[in-house]
Amino acid sequence: MTSIEHLTLEVADTAAAQRFYADAFGLDKQVRLRASDAPTSGFRGFTVSLIVSQPSIVNGLFGAAIDAGATELKPAKKSLWGYGGVVQAPDGTVWQLASSSKKDTGPDSRQIDEIVLLLGVADMSASKQFYVDRGLKVAKSFGGKYVEFDGSSSVVKLSLYPKRGLAKVAGVPSAEGSGSHRLAVGGDAGAFTDPDGFVWESAAD
Repeated sequence: MTSIEHLTLEVADTAAAQRFYADAFGLDKQVRLRASDAPTSGFRGFTVSLIVSQPSIVNGLFGAAIDAGATELKPAKKSLWGYGGVVQAPDGTVWQLASSSKKDTGPDSRQIDEIVLLLGVADMSASKQFYVDRGLKVAKSFGGKYVEFDGSSSVVKLSLYPKRGLAKVAGVPSAEGSGSHRLAVGGDAGAFTDPDGFVWESAAD
């Protein structure tokens, strides 16, 4: 089964980005950084979600991210599905911080249970089939609204969402964007570029 070992974020200042991700989320092995000055503007077409067990952890990560220089896109609060908020890192990456629980059962442990990469795509059916053809197994599928692939063997789970809908979820003003995604996905499926321009690289590299 195809797996994702890490994400590489392309940033203007690797030292500053490294400090941010260490201070805000404690991420190192799962998120790599690479210097890039590739032109990019607007919504980059993806978000990364950190899934945790309770609201206190969401609040802890949210506060740490803001203190480290992130911008609030959506405040952390209760919703129909649980509790969460959205921030944008100084490098431009949008992070969703979420828990399916609305109540705390203990103190903030800073424990991250899942990392989910959500790609905003133009054609859900075509993108779903593209990834199935490359060895990913569908775990959940809700028509043209959402696709989640089996992440049991992955460090990072992959999901697909219509680009315009993902922009709304992320709290960005528009789904429009141009230039580089500033993202490379490191997996064991080889090197390729998907229909929406997202680049995959061999994790071994």
